[in-house]
Amino acid sequence: MNKGMLVVLSAPSGCGKDTVYTELCKIRNDIVKSVSATTRTKRDGEVEGVNYYYLSKDEFEYLIKNNGLIEYTSYNNCYYGTPISNVTNAVNEGKICFLIIEVEGAQNIMKLFPDDCVSIFLLPPSFEVLEKRLRGRDSDNEDVIQGRLKIAKDELTYKDKYDYNVINDKLDACVDEINQIISAELSKRNA
Repeated sequence: MNKGMLVVLSAPSGCGKDTVYTELCKIRNDIVKSVSATTRTKRDGEVEGVNYYYLSKDEFEYLIKNNGLIEYTSYNNCYYGTPISNVTNAVNEGKICFLIIEVEGAQNIMKLFPDDCVSIFLLPPSFEVLEKRLRGRDSDNEDVIQGRLKIAKDELTYKDKYDYNVINDKLDACVDEINQIISAELSKRNA
């Protein structure tokens, strides 16, 4: 059996991370997305093991104490984190395990899995296009948009810490480039 790998995908808000992932899943059958754990309450329509693993605070803190998480954070009095077992099981089964994650968590994961991790930073064609995309959503007020743009400027400073930078200008071309990266990296690992 071929060995899988971990793919870390990061990008500022509005660069199309989830869209790119969805399109990759349409052309590859060896991709899985890492499911995070949380202590927040399950929302209507969410499914255990699909959206999140819903844990009690004690269960989550047990994972923290026993190094059962790759990374975790606390947000709005709830824990969120990535269980190590999900990632290692997927990689050992020959799957490509995607972690769509922010830049700081990504740096930790790259250090923990230096041999099994491929890191990709998705870039907008320009900062002006990114701003246009964020405004085009019509879902955020001006303060939120300005906050996202400020965070994006900071996140863009991390791009050189990733193995690959891919510009998401035309979706098909972006997905094709990432698919080629995955195929090349798998070939190297399974040569």
